[in-house]
Amino acid sequence: MKIRNLALATAGLLYLSAAAFAQITAIEGIVKGADGAPVKDALIQIDRTDIKGHYKVKTDKKGHYIYNGLPMGTYDISVLIDNKEADRVKNVRTSPGDPQPINFDLKAAADSAAAREAAMEKAAASGQVSKDLERGLTPEQKKALDESLKKQEAAMKKNAALNQAFGDGKTALDAGTAASADSFHNGATKADAEKQFQAAADSLSKAAEIDANQLAVWSNLAAAYQGLATTKTGPDFDAAMQKCLDAYTKALALKPDDAGVHNNYALALAKAKKFPEAQAELENAAKLDPPQAGKYFYNLGALEVNGGQSDAAGEAFQKAIAATPPYPDAYYQYGVVLVAKAQIAADGKITPVPGTVEAFQKYLELAPTGQWAQPSKDMLATLGQSISVTYQNPSAPKKKK
Repeated sequence: MKIRNLALATAGLLYLSAAAFAQITAIEGIVKGADGAPVKDALIQIDRTDIKGHYKVKTDKKGHYIYNGLPMGTYDISVLIDNKEADRVKNVRTSPGDPQPINFDLKAAADSAAAREAAMEKAAASGQVSKDLERGLTPEQKKALDESLKKQEAAMKKNAALNQAFGDGKTALDAGTAASADSFHNGATKADAEKQFQAAADSLSKAAEIDANQLAVWSNLAAAYQGLATTKTGPDFDAAMQKCLDAYTKALALKPDDAGVHNNYALALAKAKKFPEAQAELENAAKLDPPQAGKYFYNLGALEVNGGQSDAAGEAFQKAIAATPPYPDAYYQYGVVLVAKAQIAADGKITPVPGTVEAFQKYLELAPTGQWAQPSKDMLATLGQSISVTYQNPSAPKKKK
C-alpha cells in the first residue's frame, strides 16, 4: 500500500514537471547591420511586459542569438549596438514549441523609420494623416503627431491673421502715401492722408502683436508712423515720430546688418531733428553696403545741409564722389555747398573758394542734360566762368590728325 502511494506521488510529480516544461519558450534570430552584414556581440534585451522579467543574450559571429527557457508571456525585444538601442519589437507573445523567430535588419529598420518620419512630416504639413500611417505609429508617435498637427493648425491660423493685418496695413500705407503726394493737386486732402496712415499704423501694430519677429512688419509700421507725422504738428508730430523711431529700433534688432533699414532710420532721425544720430546711422549703412556707400553719403550730405552743417555736408558729398565714381549729383551738391563760402566784394564781384567751379563743370561733363544742368550753368555764369556745353567722353578714342 505504501508502495502504491509512493508510485502515485511519483506519477503526480512527473505530471507537474511536464506541465511546467510546457510553459517554457524560446526566441531566436539574426541581427544584420546597416551594411547588411551579420552583427557580432549585439546585445539582445528581452523585457517581459505582463509581469516583471528581464533577460539578455548576445549574438555570435554569425549575428545569431537564441534564448531558451523563457516563461510564456509578452515581451519587448530590443537590440543594442554600442550600448545604443538600434531597433525594438514590441508585444511579442511567446508560445511553446519551436523557438519564435525575431530578426533584426537595421538597414530596413532605418529605411522604414526614415519613410515613416517623412510621412509624419508630410502629414504635419498638410494636416492629413493616412490610415496606413496611423496604423504604423506607436502610441508615442501618434501623440507626437497629434501635437504637431495642433501646432500646425495654430500656426496656420496665426499666419492667416498676420497676413490679413499686414496686407490691410500695406494697402492703407500705399493709399496714404498716394494721398500725401496728391494733396491739393488731385482732390486728396491732408485729412485723407492722415486717415490712411492711421489705418496703416493700426493694422501693422496688430500684425506686430501677432508676430513680433517680422522685419517687414516693423519697417512698414515705421513708415506708417512717419507718414502720419507729416500730417501732424507740435507734440502730435513728436509722438508719431517717436513711434516711427521705436519701430525702426525693433527692425534693426531683428536685422542689425541691413544697410537699407539703417538708411531709412537715418532719414527718420533727420525728420525728428536728431542729426548726430542720423549721421551715425548713415555711416553704418555705408560700412555695411560698400557698393551703395555713395548713396548713403549723399543722403548724409543732404541731411547735414538741411541741418545747417555745411562743412560736414561738403565732406559727405566728397565721400559720395569717392565711393561711387562718377556721381554727377554729388558734384553738383558739393558745388552748392562751396558757393555758400564764396567771398563777395564791395563791388559785387564774387570770388569762389577753390573747387567750386570745378564741381559744376564736372557735373556738366558727366550729365550735360541732367536735372541740375541748367542750375550748374547759371551758377557758372554768376561766377563769371565760361561754360562748355559740349560733352567730351574722356574714354573715347582721340581723332587722328
